[in-house]
Amino acid sequence: MTAPVALDTDQARTRLPHLTVVDVRTPGEYTSGHLPGALNIPLDHLRRALPVLREAAAHGELLVVCASGARSESACSVLADNGVPAMTLSGGTQGWRDQGHALQHPATEARATWSMERQVRFTAGGLVLAGLGLSRLHPAWRLLAAGVAGGLVFSAVSNTCGMAHLLSRLPHNQPRPADLDATLTALARRTRDRAGATGSAEQAEQSVDVGA
Repeated sequence: MTAPVALDTDQARTRLPHLTVVDVRTPGEYTSGHLPGALNIPLDHLRRALPVLREAAAHGELLVVCASGARSESACSVLADNGVPAMTLSGGTQGWRDQGHALQHPATEARATWSMERQVRFTAGGLVLAGLGLSRLHPAWRLLAAGVAGGLVFSAVSNTCGMAHLLSRLPHNQPRPADLDATLTALARRTRDRAGATGSAEQAEQSVDVGA
């Protein structure tokens, strides 16, 4: 599998006005701060958005972002498999923030949701403590703690996270249907506007060539 094209923070910031930015984090993570102009399409709902994203990619470049870059790479792979070219942001939203660039927050009141990384840390730590505590009743419970530790090691080596995938399916990490519909409508509208602007620019160039 070919790795997607990756932009660093400075490259993304320079090209941002000309990019269609799609944030594939959960809605709660998105409302905690996102790249300016980014639209939220959670990774698990990406396939539903394929027709709109394919049209957007036909009229400009797509930049996919997440918290650190892992989920956006997965999203780029899904898009590539469906004939939609897209780039990923190295370091993700966290890297953007660490470089001192401002994040945008939705104007509406946001649902208070922890970042996925924080949810994973809390869940993993809770399971380890539960395993160690229950091992007083039966030593076999230590296997729970060992299993979590092994999963974290595998997650680091493979740069994937099964626990994050499971947690992302919980209700508090899911977008409301109306929110996702509104996002897709906004993306389609942006694409039409961009296509119209590109067409007007081409017509102007043709007029200049004819006049010359």
